Amino acid sequence: MFKKIALTKECESPENPGALETRVALIPDDIKRLVDYGLEVYVEPGAGERVGFSDEEYKNAGAILQEAPSIYKTKDLVIKFKGPSIESIDWMDEGTTLFCMAHFHSFPERANKLKNKRITVIAMEHIVDFQSVSDEILLGRMAVTGSLEEFIDNNKYADLHVRLIGYSERLVGAIRRISSYNPKTIQILSSGIALEKLDFTKEESFFYYDSLSNHSESLLKHLEAKERFVFNMEKYAQEHGEKALDFVKSTHIGTGRLFRRIQCLHETGRAGAKYGVSLILNETKKVKEAKDINAVVLGYGNVAMGAIDQLMLEGVQRIFILTRRHTKAGVIDKYLKNADLVINGAELPTEKRGKTYLITNYHVEHYLKKGSVIIDLIGGSATNRSPVEPAVECTYLTNPHFELHGKLISALWGWPMMGMQKESCLRYSGQITDVLIGREMFINGFDNLAEGIKPAIMCGPY
Repeated sequence: MFKKIALTKECESPENPGALETRVALIPDDIKRLVDYGLEVYVEPGAGERVGFSDEEYKNAGAILQEAPSIYKTKDLVIKFKGPSIESIDWMDEGTTLFCMAHFHSFPERANKLKNKRITVIAMEHIVDFQSVSDEILLGRMAVTGSLEEFIDNNKYADLHVRLIGYSERLVGAIRRISSYNPKTIQILSSGIALEKLDFTKEESFFYYDSLSNHSESLLKHLEAKERFVFNMEKYAQEHGEKALDFVKSTHIGTGRLFRRIQCLHETGRAGAKYGVSLILNETKKVKEAKDINAVVLGYGNVAMGAIDQLMLEGVQRIFILTRRHTKAGVIDKYLKNADLVINGAELPTEKRGKTYLITNYHVEHYLKKGSVIIDLIGGSATNRSPVEPAVECTYLTNPHFELHGKLISALWGWPMMGMQKESCLRYSGQITDVLIGREMFINGFDNLAEGIKPAIMCGPY
């Protein structure tokens, strides 16, 4: 069992140049939960001050303040947010367990040093859990399946052009189910989009919407007048929701899946999209208003959904979602040609990293227009490449974007730092504490280790 725990201050490290990371892995309220559990908790002075938590608050929670390097010594478990500095590895005793966002494969020199020192490393970002999916997301998925039944039975969904109006939890489920079918095109439209911006020339166009505002009633009438397939998600939920949920839960199909246990993926996507819009409006000035931005999002996972959510909040009126079908070589070109803002939320399997790129250097030079912006939400390093070829290394808070052929590119470590420090700090702290003394009970050590933690063991246990 881990009995002596250290919470260390974020310092300069390979992924944190300039020590600009302000967040802390555990807040005072959660330190108190650990102390009340019977643990001896040490906190490095100043660990939480940059996000508003004083040393006095940690002391009142029952922590013992201890300076570095002493805080790293004689501890069973060292907890920090980002990976350790090279120097601090020398301060830890052999057999210590380090619990952090390890980015183990991105920094091989540090990884080898940790192995040689026989430090057990648990990478927070690789802990997984099988979590249930919300009823609203399930309803969105079931609604799409029901509305496209004829096309699915006849295998004709590949020719569909799908438009989803607005953003809601139900529509998140719809987006994911639609994207898995890989229709010809997928667009998210603002509920306030001008009618003249809609393309009614497609033979098979499906329009999905949830609760349209009064402002959008004319849009709905216009769609129905054009005799397009218009599908009301709210009406489906009212008329068929209970029966649909009973069915899907009774058959255990799609009611849960593996998630990252410790994550702020939605916030990561939001922060990246917010920064991308800001770069276009204030740096490149390619367009004057957010409503005129042509946005493209690669992928439809949690990070991509966060980006879509923020783009809608920023006032972007039209977003193309690209699935595997649309990101193939030669297919993605046409989407990039018309894009002002490209956000990558798609991740490639480990074996394809560094060999396959969704957005290549050639794309950046020859297809994207001057003043366009690429936001890569996946990131990587020279040894663990991103799907965005020009992003050889992640960018950092010291220099969050760079220019290439007149286009701006950002692949930032720690996206929630861009305006969502406190929110993500609170979220991470609660998740970490729950892993320690909640569902997974990692505080008990490596005997009877929870299945979700096993993939996170980067080296050891020693």
